[in-house]
Amino acid sequence: MQLLFYVFALVTIVGALGMVLSHNIVHSAFYLVLSFIGLALIYFSLSAPFLGAVQLMVYSGAVAILVIMAIMMVRRTDMTVSNPTQSLIKRFVGAGTAALFFVLMGLSIVLTPLGGGDAALPATEAADLAGLLLSRFALPFELIALLLLAAMLGALLLARGGDES
Repeated sequence: MQLLFYVFALVTIVGALGMVLSHNIVHSAFYLVLSFIGLALIYFSLSAPFLGAVQLMVYSGAVAILVIMAIMMVRRTDMTVSNPTQSLIKRFVGAGTAALFFVLMGLSIVLTPLGGGDAALPATEAADLAGLLLSRFALPFELIALLLLAAMLGALLLARGGDES
């Protein structure tokens, strides 16, 4: 089981590196999908099937397709080099910033004390989450749905464009 986790982690890392290092923005979007799928497989291997299914449906499906469609709507004539390379200094600054981020995250993980074992476990089953969303958190759930609807309508109006008059 641990070997599968490392294989899935390697798929996720290869997808993320391909996304960042690809010069073609369409290929970057497909590498993003690969990274999302690898993360969903990690969730499945960690016995979190609900998170894995949500990762596959929402991120690998909906968000990635939305990104690819947005790229295609830009209507560039030549997509072969749509992510131009940056100078060597900018690459080193980006790599240094990423390394600093990972060092700080690692330190925060190592130095954070673990909580006691007597705390109540959070809801992990889909039925428990649905019960919470439709009872205790019904109002925030509906407000988020309205916010997403407003964002979708705004994106539709922006994509459609305004009248010239």
